[in-house]
Amino acid sequence: MSDTLRAPAWTPTVFTKPIDTNAYRSVIDIFEEANSRFSDHVAFTNSGQSLTFKEVDEKSQAVAAYLQNELGLKKGDRVAIMLPNILAFPVVMFGILRAGLVQVNVNPLYTPRELKHQLNDADTNTIFVFSGSSATLAEIIEDTPVKNVVIANVGDASGANLPSPPAHEMFTDRSTVNDIISVGERLDFEAPVVSPTDLIFLQYTGGTTGLSKGAALSHGNLVANIMQFDAATDGFMTAGEEIVITALPLYHIFALMVNCLSFYWLGSRNVLITNPRDMLGFVAELKNWKLSVITGVNTLFNGLLHTPGFDEVDFSNYQFAMGGGSAIQRAISDKWKLVTGHHIIEGYGLSETSPILSVNPFDSTEFTETVGQSMPMTEIKLLDSDDQEVPLGQPGELCARGPQIMQGYWRKPEATSAVMTQDGFFRTGDIAIMDRRNNFKIVDRKKDMVLVSGFNVYPAEVEAVIAEIPGVVEVAVAGASDERTGEAVKAFVVRSNDSVTPQSVQEYCHDALAAYKVPKQVEFLEELPKSTVGKILRRELRDR
Repeated sequence: MSDTLRAPAWTPTVFTKPIDTNAYRSVIDIFEEANSRFSDHVAFTNSGQSLTFKEVDEKSQAVAAYLQNELGLKKGDRVAIMLPNILAFPVVMFGILRAGLVQVNVNPLYTPRELKHQLNDADTNTIFVFSGSSATLAEIIEDTPVKNVVIANVGDASGANLPSPPAHEMFTDRSTVNDIISVGERLDFEAPVVSPTDLIFLQYTGGTTGLSKGAALSHGNLVANIMQFDAATDGFMTAGEEIVITALPLYHIFALMVNCLSFYWLGSRNVLITNPRDMLGFVAELKNWKLSVITGVNTLFNGLLHTPGFDEVDFSNYQFAMGGGSAIQRAISDKWKLVTGHHIIEGYGLSETSPILSVNPFDSTEFTETVGQSMPMTEIKLLDSDDQEVPLGQPGELCARGPQIMQGYWRKPEATSAVMTQDGFFRTGDIAIMDRRNNFKIVDRKKDMVLVSGFNVYPAEVEAVIAEIPGVVEVAVAGASDERTGEAVKAFVVRSNDSVTPQSVQEYCHDALAAYKVPKQVEFLEELPKSTVGKILRRELRDR
């Protein structure tokens, strides 16, 4: 094949299992089928407590009935869920979905500023908030549409009275998840008709303006990606027998689609890890299970490999580890194989794509340093700056079309138009090349986002905060290599006086941004590199 030939838009794939995206009208249909097939199986385990599929079915219906009857919510209303990986998360989530509502996924570690924007943008009047995150909500609730607050504690939905942080004093009289389940069990529930085009999630992702946008994902989008994932993993999982470890937060679309929804449909036991940063506790929990599957980001896999006792985990039932969010490093995958017998399977996707666009074959015996091949029913092409397909082996912006692509950004038609080609391909903003085996390798980012442990940090957001500091003349933010997190945020600042110090910049950012967005490094410059039209050249800063 000549290198001057154009790469095909419809990339050949090794995933050949037939897919019927019309088999289910909604994720609710998938949920109900799993409840019927695996009623007595354990669905979720956390903090020593478990829920069967039957219990998730019953408790989530109680939540749905409460939302309908007590709060008067109607199909299409948005409900925020600001919870870590605890048993209340899936129970509340399936309750929201069964009532025909749209779930707004919120990071429990958000600052008041970030939370305020998201709640206002989603226009939600109801939130389920973790007790330990309720102080953040208390700071800004008066400036949002939120009227209904339900507190979730560690033991809620299981019936266990487990230690949990106290709720903020503003919410001590608010109902808990346990309370609404008790009330909802006595109420009638009327299941709404949910179609493939109805929204299921608003998944917020950063933007060039510094304000996050809600990727509007439909039931059809998620059904398609569940079916695609099933086809890609064909032959590697057995219904009703797998144990999946969920350390990635469920509010992240990767864990939400793969760990929660896909493995629920498969009838798997899902072990929820609330605090994976406690690596010793994490490994101790892993020793309790003959795990089948674990998902994560590069830093999580690296952390496990460096935690005493990880090599003593029982891998006799191990099927695969799947990595995403940021590039998996070869050195980490090599070490992982020494312990588990298999390389980490790397995939690629975004919030806007539900999320998976490509993945390496699950029977791979080598580490390709690529994000694999396109998922079934997924078209990928690489475009240059003139929207022309690039020759094979040349870099171009990765653009994708398929049933998992979002409907658009919530109430932002112009932003949606900006990321779509005329023939309906979504522009990911990532620069990739395709090799002769149809594998895609991400080589750069058209966008300037920084990937910190798999989480997107958009420079404009951090820059807007730093620019508020007295004495800051100009600021630019870029990514810097970091052994622990893959990339770290680095700020380049032009200052008018020495009162602006690295410590003062970091302290100011800590009050306005989630911890992973706070600059780890601050460098002062006389001037920032700029183009002839005055645009700051972040690429030059990344290379410093």
